[in-house]
Amino acid sequence: MAKQHKFTVTAARGMLPLLAEELKQLGIKNTKQDQGNIRFTGTLAEAYTVCLWSRVAIRVLLPIAHLTAETPEQLYEGINALPWEDHINELDSTIAVDFNSFRSKIKHTQYGAQRVKDAIVDRFRTLFGQRPSVDLYQPDVRINVYLKHNQATVSIDLSGESLHKRGYRVSNTAAPLKEHLAAAILLSAEWPKLARQGWALIDPMCGSGTFLIEAAMIAADIAPGILRDYYGFSFWKQHDKDIWKQLKADAERRRQSGLARCPVIVGGDADASAVEAAKNNIAEAGLSDRIHVSQRDLLEWPRLATELPKTGLFVCNPPYGERIGRTDELHYLYENLGNIINESFAGWRTALITDNAQLGKFTGLTLFDTVPFDNGPIACDVLFYRAPRPVRANELTASPTQFVDDEEESREQAPVEMTEQGAMFANRLKKNKKHLAKWARKCGLSCYRVYDADLPDYALAIDLYDDHIHVQEYAPPKQIDPEKAVERLQEAMQIIPEVFEVPVTHVALKVRKKQRGKEQYEAQAAKNQRFEVRENGLRFWVNLTDYLDTGLFLDHRDTRQLVRELAKGKDFLNLFSYTGSASVYAAAGQARSTTSVDMSNTYLAWAEDNMKLNGFVGEQHQYIRANCIEWLEQALQDEKRYGLIFLDPPTFSNSSRMEGVFDIQRDHSTLIKQAGALLTSDGELIFSTNRRDFELDSDALNQFVIEDISTATIPRDFERNKKIHRCWRIKPRS
Repeated sequence: MAKQHKFTVTAARGMLPLLAEELKQLGIKNTKQDQGNIRFTGTLAEAYTVCLWSRVAIRVLLPIAHLTAETPEQLYEGINALPWEDHINELDSTIAVDFNSFRSKIKHTQYGAQRVKDAIVDRFRTLFGQRPSVDLYQPDVRINVYLKHNQATVSIDLSGESLHKRGYRVSNTAAPLKEHLAAAILLSAEWPKLARQGWALIDPMCGSGTFLIEAAMIAADIAPGILRDYYGFSFWKQHDKDIWKQLKADAERRRQSGLARCPVIVGGDADASAVEAAKNNIAEAGLSDRIHVSQRDLLEWPRLATELPKTGLFVCNPPYGERIGRTDELHYLYENLGNIINESFAGWRTALITDNAQLGKFTGLTLFDTVPFDNGPIACDVLFYRAPRPVRANELTASPTQFVDDEEESREQAPVEMTEQGAMFANRLKKNKKHLAKWARKCGLSCYRVYDADLPDYALAIDLYDDHIHVQEYAPPKQIDPEKAVERLQEAMQIIPEVFEVPVTHVALKVRKKQRGKEQYEAQAAKNQRFEVRENGLRFWVNLTDYLDTGLFLDHRDTRQLVRELAKGKDFLNLFSYTGSASVYAAAGQARSTTSVDMSNTYLAWAEDNMKLNGFVGEQHQYIRANCIEWLEQALQDEKRYGLIFLDPPTFSNSSRMEGVFDIQRDHSTLIKQAGALLTSDGELIFSTNRRDFELDSDALNQFVIEDISTATIPRDFERNKKIHRCWRIKPRS
């Protein structure tokens, strides 16, 4: 009969129930659950089996001693007395020590680890005249010491390193999902059963492919540890190589058999580098012919729906603000996810992981379970949604367009039920819409603001762009109950398409708050849904979904008109040009030349497209990618001169493409002086900023004649928000 040992298996928060079920499925019976771990009595073969097959475990420990350690000396003596020669080879061995303390007198973990290491190497030096070396990366033997209430449990770490490291991750992306967490989510979503039933799986934001690979390994009965070439027992003196060899062989046989049963698994990402990373990892896992990945924007997934099984699991790890994205700017993403699933994947279940369960409400899907897990240091919830509705026979081959039509019909048949406050909000929208429509037509505007936090309960800015609506939610004050704020926003998002008589898919939602540096210019999605709008007889491309801003600052409409009036016959410079709307106005005003300077290739290309849309092409129109501050210094050296300059810098920037930190309040006088030095003797600079508490340093700019034109440049549709921007005309003193 094989020798019995006591083992401890650790797991992350929320995963102990999954681990307990997993151990049961592996045939391990004598288990006892503790805080953060499960202990069991079994054979070495069973411990090896856990290392090889557990998808959620972190470490497998073999306790070898328990001792009292109230002082560093007592710890040293207790460790030194243990027969380490039974575990560590005398020659050329390496060790590492993990030390953790809980409510004990020895609190400094690094010092505790040092004393343990000293005790071990001193024993070897005394017995054999030589000592093992330290290897923190992949030691021959890793020792784990857990000190709780001054009682130490000393263990051999059979896993060696965290079991979430499967061995297939050769390429990474920002904030990758840990393998054991992806597996835990899939297990909680009943993916093993669904896969056996032939359900498909989609991850539309696959990143480095973790969900896809873990799903395939579960479905194909592939041991998660089969690719690992290192374990903590590999060079342990009591390692049973024959048992391990047999377990690996059995696992390989199961892998070969299971691959044939792998269902349809597809993924994609808008980021080409993420797709490349996913493909590399999938290839390393040997699953390239089982998992299909492509670069695909989120809104392109409905087109694939008819090619997939009618049932499946829609799983993803959307950005949730801690490392990627900003929590209060992600409502529109969750809403789009819900729309896509509801319209095109009606028979599919959904699992999303987020650190803000409130965001899940924006999917509009039916939540049936929430499970808390930790994603590294971030406490998260996994939200599980039922299929939106049973798939009807006449929907099996329906196109994405038909799903949209069905949704619109249901909206028409079931008018929104409003609260009293909602009715007031709807009435205000109707009043504003009627009041501004005639003015907009007269001015040749197809895009303008129709609501700007008119009612305190609905802190929104709503802009009309032809038959599309751009909604920005101001971050609610901290004293407002978050759930109430979410309810108000949900109600508003139902009312808005009703009042403006547009499909819900034509309403884009974002959250506005103070941005830093170029954050307002950074991509938030990649849907590439731009369309044309009109303003004062000119045409512009806008995009309501991909970035925090749309490509056209509506509050600068009158400022741009001033640029057109002043530009005739002048060389025009547009610094921090963004999408070049001011350059379009200058060209329309018969400027002799235009120069647009910005750090972003994306926005310079957008600026050039806007110019071409209005017929302004030729060598007299230049687009320069540069740090504007550095470019100004070079322009001064090159003695460039301009008759008209438009300067609308960010309020703050610590962009990776800029050296140092730019702050508009601190640095504006230097910036204006540098730009003003490029003016011709009769030239003029228009300076604008959206920083509400901005104070112009007139004393530092006394070489200029300065006129505050802020009030005169606030358009009619922004009259409720007089502080939307500040603006000045600046000329050199003669």
